[in-house]
Amino acid sequence: MNSKSIHANSPDEGAQHAPKLVRLLCFILLFSVSNVTMFNIALSDIAKDFGLLPSEVSWVVTGYSIMYAIGSLTYGKLADRFPLRRLLTAGLFLFAAGSILGFASQNYGMLIAARLVQSAGAAAIPALAMLLPVRLFAVERRGQVIGIIASAIAFGAGVGPILGGFIASSLNWRYLFLISVITLVTVPFFRKWLPREETQPGSFDFPGAVLLAGTVASFMLCITRWNGWFLLVSLFLLVLFTVRMRKAEQPFIQLSLLANTQYRSALISCFLVSGASFAILLVTPMMLHNVLGMETGMMGLVMFPGAMSAALLGRYGGKWADRKGSLFVLFIGLLLMMLGQFALSTASGHVAWIVAACLVFVNVGMSFFQVSTTKVVSTTLPAGQTGVGMGIFSLTNFMAGAVSGAVISKIIDHTGTVSPVNPFAVPGAAALYSNVYLGLIAVTVLGAGIVYAVFGRKRANFEGLSGKEVKAN
Repeated sequence: MNSKSIHANSPDEGAQHAPKLVRLLCFILLFSVSNVTMFNIALSDIAKDFGLLPSEVSWVVTGYSIMYAIGSLTYGKLADRFPLRRLLTAGLFLFAAGSILGFASQNYGMLIAARLVQSAGAAAIPALAMLLPVRLFAVERRGQVIGIIASAIAFGAGVGPILGGFIASSLNWRYLFLISVITLVTVPFFRKWLPREETQPGSFDFPGAVLLAGTVASFMLCITRWNGWFLLVSLFLLVLFTVRMRKAEQPFIQLSLLANTQYRSALISCFLVSGASFAILLVTPMMLHNVLGMETGMMGLVMFPGAMSAALLGRYGGKWADRKGSLFVLFIGLLLMMLGQFALSTASGHVAWIVAACLVFVNVGMSFFQVSTTKVVSTTLPAGQTGVGMGIFSLTNFMAGAVSGAVISKIIDHTGTVSPVNPFAVPGAAALYSNVYLGLIAVTVLGAGIVYAVFGRKRANFEGLSGKEVKAN
C-alpha cells in the first residue's frame, strides 16, 4: 500500500498540490503553536480582570495544553479512517469558534470553555503536520518537508510570547483570541488541494478513546498539580484501557504498534530529549529573572534568537536527513544540545547575550533532533496505523513538556543554597541553575544511548536512516 496517500482515490491527487499544502500548513501552524505560548504573558492581566488566584488563572494554559495533547492523538487515530479534508475543516471551525467565544468571554467559566473549544480545534493542525509528509511525500523527500514544518513550529513558539506581550499591552488580552480567526481563510484551499479520500471501513473505539483520554488527562494533572489522587486515577484508567485494548475487536491502539521495538524506543528517546529541551525553556527565564533581575519583555528578547535560529536552520536539518541519513542529523542535533546545555551551565549568571548565544545551540539541536526523529518514527509505522502512530508521537512530546516542567519547578522550589558541580560555573544564586543544566545533559545522553542501542548498530535494516540506503531504495 502506498504510504503517500493510503486512502486517496488517486495517489497523485494530493502529491501535485503537496508544496502548496506545506506552505498553507506552515501558516496555520503559526497560530496553533503560538496559542500555546502567547497566553503565558497575559495571565496576570486575566487574573486581574476576573479576580483569579494564580492556581485558577493557570488553567488558561493548562487546560489548553491537556486538550491539545489528547486532541492531537484523537485526530491522528481518526485520520486512519476519515478524510483529512473533513477532519481539518472541523478542526479549523472549532478553533475559530473557540477564539470568538474567548474574545466575548464575560466570566472565568466562559473563558475556560473557550480555551477548551479552541484547543479541541487547534489539535487537528499538529495531527495534519505529522501526517502530511508521511502521506504525500516519499521517504527520500520526507526529511526536507519535516524540516520546513519544524521551522514553522519553532517560529511560532518563538514569536508567541513576543506577540502576546505586544497585543496584551497595546490592546487587550482578549485580542489574543481574535487573531486566530484568520485561519478560516485557509479552509477553501485545504478542501481544494487535499486529496479526496474515502472513509475506511471499521469502527471507532469510543470507550477506548475515553479511557486513554482520561488516563492522559489524570496523569498530566498529577504532574502539574502534584496531587497523588490524580496519579491513582490515572493508573486505574490505564489498567482499564489495557484490558479494553486486549478485548476490543478494533481497539483504539493496536497492541502490535506498542510492541514494535523500534517505534517504542524512538518514543522513549523523544520523551527524554524533548523533556530536557522543554525544561531549558522553563529554567532559563527563571534564571534570567531570579539571578539577573530581568523583566518579562527582556526575557522574551533573550529567548528569541534561539527560536529564530531553529526556524531558519530547521529546514537544512531536514535536507541533510534526506541526503546523509536520519541518524547522522539526529546525533548532530544531540551533540548541539549537549554543547548548549554545558554552555548554559557555565554561563548561568553571566550577561544576557551570552545566555542568548548558548540557547542557539540548544534550539537548533532540538530542531534537528525533532526532524530526524519524526522521519525515523514514520518509517517504523505499518500501513494503516500512521495516523495513530504519529498521534502518539505528538502526545509524547506534549507529555514530556508537562512532566519536565513540573519536575524542574519542584527541584528549584525545594532546593536551597548549593555549590556548582561545574568547576567553570558562577557560584552563588546561579549555582542551582548551573547544576540543573548539567542534570539535563545526563537526560539527553540517556536518550542518545537508547537511539544508538536500537538504531545505531543496525541502521542498514531501517528504511530512511542512512542516506545511501534511501537512494538505493
